Amino acid sequence: MAEVLLEAQRLTKRFGGLTAVDGVSLTLRRDRVHAVIGPNGAGKSTLTNLLSGDLAPTAGRLLLGGRDVTGAAPETIARLGLGRSYQKTNIFLPFTVWENVRLAAQARASCAARWLTRADSLATVNRRAERALELAGLTARAQRIAGTISHGEQRQLEIAMTLATEPQVLLLDEPLAGMGTAEAERIVELLRSIKRGHAVMLVEHDMDAVFALADELTVMVNGRVIATGEPAAIRADAAVRAAYLGEDA
Repeated sequence: MAEVLLEAQRLTKRFGGLTAVDGVSLTLRRDRVHAVIGPNGAGKSTLTNLLSGDLAPTAGRLLLGGRDVTGAAPETIARLGLGRSYQKTNIFLPFTVWENVRLAAQARASCAARWLTRADSLATVNRRAERALELAGLTARAQRIAGTISHGEQRQLEIAMTLATEPQVLLLDEPLAGMGTAEAERIVELLRSIKRGHAVMLVEHDMDAVFALADELTVMVNGRVIATGEPAAIRADAAVRAAYLGEDA
């Protein structure tokens, strides 16, 4: 089996009387894409926030690289090797593509707080940014203003910024949202290429993309996991068809 990089053990999150995530366990492994699917309100984004440290769990444990990071701050979890993207594009629109990626790379550098150092003089940071741009297929767009590139390229840029932090685990929250067919196909190919060396968790509503990419799927409904397995098994699961895929059990 591939190396386990992130493990959630019965994670639970309650907001008052509402249990948004209810005892969810999952394992993310190197070189594999693990998709989390489910209807709106299933708890997918809350689960992502628990894994990234943006929310602290009410109960359960979170292990990153075998280290217990339950309740750790998001910046601590990021430094330990986890990167994430968000449902809404989270980039600096007035900056160039290169400047966006370099800022992300610089956030992981030991010199990040040296305010009087010129950013373009940081060779290690620049190499990290160049590699992330290449992986994301954006080298030719490096000097374009981020606000002028297409929506699909902005999503590529956000992935490049995540890669620039050199994570081992990538959490991608609806990276195909709002895309046309051609842009979506480009992102699918990008995600297929970057899973090498990483553990990727994909939250996505595009079922064609999910089944094209995922090595394993977890299906959530009302905060709980109703099925986990390989794509063929999930397709054949009567409970999944009834609860999410819109077919009769």
